[in-house]
Amino acid sequence: MKIAGVDVKDLKNEYGTPLYIYDVEHLKRNMEGYLNYFKSNEFETEVLYASKAFNVKEMVRLVKSEGMSLDCVSEGEIYTALAVGFDPAKIYFHGNNKSYAELEYAISNNIGTIVADNVMELEVIEEIAAKLNKHVNVMFRMNVGVDAHTHKFIVTAHVDSKFGVLYGSDDYKKILEIFKKSKNMTFLGFHSHIGSQIFDLNAFQAAAEKVIGYCKDFDYPLVINLGGGYAVHYTDADAPIPFDKVSKTLIDTVEKELKKQNVKIKKLAIEPGRSIVAEAGYTLYTVGFTKKTPNKEYYFIDGGMTDNIRPALYQAKYEADIVGKENDKKDHIVTVAGKCCESGDLIIEGCALPKAVPGDLLITYTTGAYGYSMGSNYNKALTPAVVFVENGKSKLAVRRMTFEELIEREV
Repeated sequence: MKIAGVDVKDLKNEYGTPLYIYDVEHLKRNMEGYLNYFKSNEFETEVLYASKAFNVKEMVRLVKSEGMSLDCVSEGEIYTALAVGFDPAKIYFHGNNKSYAELEYAISNNIGTIVADNVMELEVIEEIAAKLNKHVNVMFRMNVGVDAHTHKFIVTAHVDSKFGVLYGSDDYKKILEIFKKSKNMTFLGFHSHIGSQIFDLNAFQAAAEKVIGYCKDFDYPLVINLGGGYAVHYTDADAPIPFDKVSKTLIDTVEKELKKQNVKIKKLAIEPGRSIVAEAGYTLYTVGFTKKTPNKEYYFIDGGMTDNIRPALYQAKYEADIVGKENDKKDHIVTVAGKCCESGDLIIEGCALPKAVPGDLLITYTTGAYGYSMGSNYNKALTPAVVFVENGKSKLAVRRMTFEELIEREV
């Protein structure tokens, strides 16, 4: 099996397993697809990469080279971006509980836009901006109340969500008063994000229509950011919407709704993350022991929930192959289990695979989003290496953690 012209067995020999692998051309194709299709003659457009999906220096360099903007949700993500020379003016800083130190860091480093979540945050931004004699561009996250019919843990727009405020609420009225009196903040517009792994474009359309209605409270054109959450293909049960259709639908919906509501906006932005990196990423493991119980057959791998927590956290589904046996008869229905001391450390249940023996390589697909980002050192597992592959060559993006690094901060 080859990825971008590189044999995965050679990757195993050079970098070991578990190993995160990213296909650079696939990443570029996804980014350029959004940039090319998400355009309008009626208003400016902007595509942000939602870096929480996968944020390492090499990925941010690629985002920078493609001309995208960046969505960050922590000081650490901002620090990583600035470390590779990313333009701070093109960074948007999100989060529902940004600390004073984080906001001070962002404002000191001239981060382009802060997406505020609540009344208290606005008051802190105003205080810090005044202290530093800085001017801050601020958007506000709105809870549009659109149920995207996704897993309950990744829905972010029900009425009691921890994110954003409801239009017309007391908090919303306070926000308008704060901006009206502010000497250090400019209100740019509204942000909305209704969830993740969404297959139904109607949900995005409903959110867009609501946010456009909010713009009537202002006498100047605002910026609208509709977030991300576009689904990807994890298994054959998934039918994600291509980025060209997502882009066209959102643009058409907003253009139509602006005319209908007699509103003008300055810019429309989106924040794809998962849909850029997920399918471009793979995780490679080495099979260890195998075992049969009365009702199951297990293939144990040398990774697990420490490099992919999503199956345990969201009951996420994946597909896999045994490298070199892709075309063999898949007559074993197995559970692919990790080596962590947890019964829930299962990567795939009910997976049809050929017979595997110790030393075989097992590869899982569509692991480019939230694998590395949500990884841990549970059971003192070492963080895997990350490699980017392109045109028959590999490039180390993150080297494998050593045992010395594992304990270097311990005293």
